[in-house]
Amino acid sequence: MPIKASVQHSDPALFRTRGLRDYFTYRDLGTAEVSNGGIVAQINKVSRALTEEGELHHHVVTNQWNLVLKGSPVMRFEGTGIVQLDEGCAFHMPPNIKHTRVSCTDDFETLEICTPADFGT
Repeated sequence: MPIKASVQHSDPALFRTRGLRDYFTYRDLGTAEVSNGGIVAQINKVSRALTEEGELHHHVVTNQWNLVLKGSPVMRFEGTGIVQLDEGCAFHMPPNIKHTRVSCTDDFETLEICTPADFGT
C-alpha cells in the first residue's frame, strides 16, 4: 500500500458548530480517519469572550493535550486549581481529570489532541 500525505489547508469554512460546547467552533484536522480512530486532533475556536465559569467536567480519554494558539484562557483543573494560560502554553490532562474554563478572551483558539478519537464527556 503506498504511503500518502494528508494535507488540509486553512479555510474558515472548515470550522463547524458541532461539538461539545456551544461557544466553540471546531475544525477537525482529519486525524481520526488516518489513525483508524486512534487519535483526534482539532482546532477549537471560541465564538465569544467568556466571563462565567463553566461546570467541572471530564472526558473519557486516554490522554488529552492542548496548545493555546491564540488568546488567553483561565482554566480550573481538579487537584491544581486556577491557572492562567497564554499563547504558546501547552497543557496535558490525564484521564478523567475534571476541568473547566473560568474565562477566556474572544480570540481564544486551541489545538486539542485526544486519544482515542471517539470519546465521551
